[in-house]
Parts: sequence; C-alpha cells; structure tokens
Amino acid sequence: MPLQIIRNDITKMRVDAIVNAANTSLLGGGGVDGCIHRAAGPELLAECSTLHGCETGSAKITKGYRLPCKYVIHAVGPRWRDGKHQEQQLLESCYRTSLNLAKENGCQSVAFPLISSGIYGYPKDQALKVAVDTISAFLLENEMMVYIVIFDKKAYQISGKLFADIAAYIDDWYVDEHTDSRVEQRRRLEALSEESCFEAASAPLPSEAICKSCSSQSLEAALGQIDESFSEMLLRKIDESGMTDAQCYKKANIDRKLFS
Repeated sequence: MPLQIIRNDITKMRVDAIVNAANTSLLGGGGVDGCIHRAAGPELLAECSTLHGCETGSAKITKGYRLPCKYVIHAVGPRWRDGKHQEQQLLESCYRTSLNLAKENGCQSVAFPLISSGIYGYPKDQALKVAVDTISAFLLENEMMVYIVIFDKKAYQISGKLFADIAAYIDDWYVDEHTDSRVEQRRRLEALSEESCFEAASAPLPSEAICKSCSSQSLEAALGQIDESFSEMLLRKIDESGMTDAQCYKKANIDRKLFS
C-alpha cells in the first residue's frame, strides 16, 4: 500500500524523510516538534537557525542527523480558528509542499504526523481527512511510500473508526511516557500565545490568542480570545489553587474524565 496509517513514534520511523509539525521560527517547540529536535540532536537546531523561518502552509528541508532518516521536512501548519480563514487550504499546502520536497530530494518513503492537530487546535477528524485526501491525490501521479503516524489516543481512535487496518506499534503506556508534562504543555501554550501576539503587531486578527502582555483586556474579551481548551484551563486552575487533582475532583464532584 502506498499510504498507511499507523500508531507509532515518528522519531523511530526508518524512512527517507519524516515531517516535523514545526512553528514559523523552525527553532523547535513542544509536541512532535520538540521530540524530533531532541532525537535529532543540536545539529538540527543549528541548521534550522540558518533557514530564516518558514511561512504557514509551506515547508523546508534539513538533514536528519541522529534520526534514523536522511531528511527532516519542517512543515508549518495553520492554527485552527473557525474553519473560515483558509485553514484547510493552508493545511493542504503543507502536505503538498512536503511531498514535493521529498520527491525533489529522491525520497522513496516519508512519514507525516497529523499536522496542526495538537496545540494548533485543528479538529483531529478534519485534519486526518485533509491528510488522507491530499496525500492520496499526490500518490495518483507519484510513486512513494507514505505513512501517517498517529501518536495520541484520540487521533488513534478516530483513525481506527475510519481505517480498520490501522497498525499500532506503540501502546498507551509508551504514549504516556513520551507525552509532555503539564509544565511543558503550559510552556508551549505560553509560547504559542506570545507568538500570536507578535504576529498581531503586523496583522491583527479578531480571534488571536492572548498573552501576558495583553492582560489589561476585559474579562469578556479575554474569554472570547483564550486559546486553552476546557481541560487545559481546569488543570491550570488546579495548579494555581495549590490543590491536588484528587482534592479538586472530590470537592467539585466532577468526573475526572473531564481532566484527561
């Protein structure tokens, strides 16, 4: 099969190229981006620093260094706002540009994460459909082995409903051991908010994320622009209160599933 969906750690994939869900700076971050940079070693960051960033919807290629692949293709996906701000077109462009870069560099196999479906908030079922449709269109005219690598449980469950033959090479225990801690998740959220505010200086958006420098806004405006999910907000509030998770569950009488 020229296209396979699997559950695995993308940094373990023995392919010609893996695709990194990067940010516009290309200088590393959390999630897939951070995992790839850690696995590749500092040489990857050194090369990325010479690329002068990358626009949303585009991609750039580097060596793989300590990864078991020849290349890393850094694709910058869109942040999900409401589906009416060219999110789908930008995400499709990520996949097409990455595939063309792989082809230009003689790659016979490439592995993608589910771009934009993490902290950027693109709905996982829609992100998967864009990935499958765009990759399939490319494979109609090109010979290449392409993998969509699913890591988190929710995306895996969605994929399993759509594709009965999905292969799993990791389990939930492995995912838990290699998922960012709450502190790291918060750091990523803060970094994303700061990046959004920086971009707003040149192109203000009505639903842009808020950061610490924007704290003077009214509560209503802040709530309208906040970039946290419900569970992320709950976890942050628990930490700020000094309570343990168990104490909060008991006092609030809320199902702990809301915190996962």
